[in-house]
Amino acid sequence: MRVFLAIIKRDIKLAAHSIGDMLTLILFFIMVGVLVPIAIGPDKEFLANIAPGIMWIAAFLSSLLALDRIFRPDHEDGSLLAMRHSAISFELIIFAKLIAHWISAILPLILATPMMALMLNMDMRNFINSVISLIVGTPALIAFGAVGAAITVSLKRGGLIAPVLILPLSLPILIFGVSSIKINVGAGTQEAALLILAAISLIAVSLTPFATALALRLTQE
Repeated sequence: MRVFLAIIKRDIKLAAHSIGDMLTLILFFIMVGVLVPIAIGPDKEFLANIAPGIMWIAAFLSSLLALDRIFRPDHEDGSLLAMRHSAISFELIIFAKLIAHWISAILPLILATPMMALMLNMDMRNFINSVISLIVGTPALIAFGAVGAAITVSLKRGGLIAPVLILPLSLPILIFGVSSIKINVGAGTQEAALLILAAISLIAVSLTPFATALALRLTQE
């Protein structure tokens, strides 16, 4: 457990040192909220109706920008190879890195959602639903992104290929994520969508360390 927590702490510290990358993610997330209202016009009612979809798309695209940060730095300096011979299992190390990546790449986006909600004319109920939906669903985005990052970690232009690999897997997350926010989708539909979203995240986070570990072993041999 001490090694597990040390890996989380180490990755968060490394991300904090790259504050420019973190600000880039936040600014990109917010810029989507700035540009869409300009593009669709001043219809506040229509904007509020499509706001959940815009917020999820912004979060998804922002997460793609951070894919290379999961494994590539450790791969390039040899740390990833050393981790395979650690005292704890490689799968547990990957799980720790996923937690650290969610804290350093996704949590700042969730903290920036009040500004996004203000620009998209979201009411308080939709805003609260959006925060809950992102907290529940983004672990699955990180999990699928980790698999794509592991497959392409040894490729020079892997950062361009990984998003293409994980896009089909991410579509259900976007669909159920948006459905769990909207309050006018039908009785019980919102709660069911949130439960399905939670199930996807639990399954993805449970299986991803094993799939990612296998992919990294194959790419390093």
